[in-house]
Amino acid sequence: MAAAPHLDIDRYRWLILLGLITAAVMEVLDTTIINVALPQMAGNLGATREEIAWVATSYILANVVVLPMTAYFTAVFGRKRYLTFSIILFVVASFLCGTSASLGEIVLWRLLQGAGGAALLSTAQATIRQVFPREQQGLVQAVFLLGVIVAPTLGPTLGGWITDNYTWNWCFFINVPIGIVSAFLVSTFLHDPPAHQRRTGPVDWLGIGLLISGVGALQYVLEEGNRKDWFADTFIVELSLISAASLVSLVWWQLSRRNQHPVIEFRVLKNRDLSASIFLFVVLGFGLYGGTFLFPLFTQSILGFTPTETGLTMMPGGLATAAMALVCGLLLNGRRPLADTRVLILLGMGLMLLAMHTLGQLTTAAGEADARVALIIRGAALGLLFVPINNAAFGALKPGEAQQASGLINLSRQLGGSFGIAVLGAFLTRHIAIHRADLVTNLYPGNPAFDQRYQGLVAGLMSHGASTLEAQQRALTVIDGMVMRQSSMLAYNDAWWLILVCFACVAPAVFLLHKPSSRPVVADTH
Repeated sequence: MAAAPHLDIDRYRWLILLGLITAAVMEVLDTTIINVALPQMAGNLGATREEIAWVATSYILANVVVLPMTAYFTAVFGRKRYLTFSIILFVVASFLCGTSASLGEIVLWRLLQGAGGAALLSTAQATIRQVFPREQQGLVQAVFLLGVIVAPTLGPTLGGWITDNYTWNWCFFINVPIGIVSAFLVSTFLHDPPAHQRRTGPVDWLGIGLLISGVGALQYVLEEGNRKDWFADTFIVELSLISAASLVSLVWWQLSRRNQHPVIEFRVLKNRDLSASIFLFVVLGFGLYGGTFLFPLFTQSILGFTPTETGLTMMPGGLATAAMALVCGLLLNGRRPLADTRVLILLGMGLMLLAMHTLGQLTTAAGEADARVALIIRGAALGLLFVPINNAAFGALKPGEAQQASGLINLSRQLGGSFGIAVLGAFLTRHIAIHRADLVTNLYPGNPAFDQRYQGLVAGLMSHGASTLEAQQRALTVIDGMVMRQSSMLAYNDAWWLILVCFACVAPAVFLLHKPSSRPVVADTH
């Protein structure tokens, strides 16, 4: 009788995979789908632009705090109960978000939604490692990661379409039917391993408190720092100090011999492949979410694209990611993979450098085709990076370490994305000012280029009925707008080059990974 759950998992593992994928896509999609709906939400809820940003911030805050604790919750409650509860919590919170009538309500429900969403990534991914045999991991992990990689790219497009044709509430309501299907599949077909023993013992309340204060304060600083001028704001300085002190204390306490029941098992990082992969995932998150943050701003402010045009331009890149991820999954599938993970990662790094170089060369005269080619290259690079790095991270882990590793991997990707958005936002602001100050030095009478453009504008405006004084003032305004546009263009070029430099600097970390043949064989855990 004890073998029955094991046989059920063998028989229904693909239905379990479907339930886990739909849950993961919901979670990742909700990090970006509402971004384009925020202006409409602000108007409906009577909130300012700064206040409505908390709808996005609260979700990510709760998510990054709970992610490292998913292994602990799984050990205490069991993976089936914890996953099912998390999906139901996510669905209920999504429905309540859609029915919210005030800013306070929606921020509260978004906090609960983010807390529930943490397990939909880390616990789901670890479950796949345990449900499928080792020789199928390459393909099934690639299929699972498709949603994680592609959803952030498609989120703004879907959110824009929903907002344009319906209301922002439906950005949350669409989670309800999907979540119900996911919860049914997981609760019906997934079972805990027969030998699973739930964790008992005292709760590490000190570790949980340090984790919440450290990671929560860090995420707030990253989300709000640029808006508050970073360390010029006293509250940002105080939170930075709290975060640093809490995180250092957290690491010390989790590794302390006096702590017999740590909430996070940092000793899993002794695995060199896992440590190197987490380092690479931070930079991958920087490039993935940073690029998703930069490109819509660039196309809509510089090239004049609509949100729908921006989404359609990004879509081929998402398809390229999906195709390349599946190719990598097939190459890495089986007990004897057809490719070396390190070679695939280096190839992905090379394509990412090419994509960033191409985007860094665009001008204000660029069109959709120019941007689309660069995004397709970037999309292919992401597919070549995510799947092999994920495969390398889990390849030499013991079965019991998969859940803890999954939480840390997803946390690193999420924090990498937060770092990317924060750093690139501050970088853009500063470099626009730098380039503007540089270009303005060329705006003086006697400069042939300035005189020609200025006189041509004045003559054109006067021919349309403007007085001499009015034409001169309007000509200077037009020139100022042109300077600002060029300054912004140069700043965006610099930002793409910054991502390029980051990837180039971390490329040597690939050589820390073991050769596939030299890794110890890990027993199947399905």
